Amino acid sequence: MMNRETVKTDLINIIKPYLPEDIMANDVSEDKHLINDLMINSAHIVDIVLDIEDKFDIMIDDDVIGEMNTVQDSINVVLQKTAA
Repeated sequence: MMNRETVKTDLINIIKPYLPEDIMANDVSEDKHLINDLMINSAHIVDIVLDIEDKFDIMIDDDVIGEMNTVQDSINVVLQKTAA
C-alpha cells in the first residue's frame, strides 16, 4: 500500500512539466484546482492522467478523470486504485 506523501510527491513531479512558467512546483498543494488554480489546460490533464497511469500502473476511467479536479482528488484516486 502506498502512503499519501509518496503519492503526493510523485504526483507533483508528474504535474511539474505542465505548469505555466509563472507557477512554481512548490505552489502545488493538495487544495489547488488543476485547471483553475494551477492553470493546466485540459489537453494537458489527459497527458497527466496518462503519466499517472504509467507511474502507478493503474487504469483511470474517463468518468473518474472528471472527478480529479484538485491535487487532493487526484491523490485520492491514485490511493483508491492502488489499494484495489
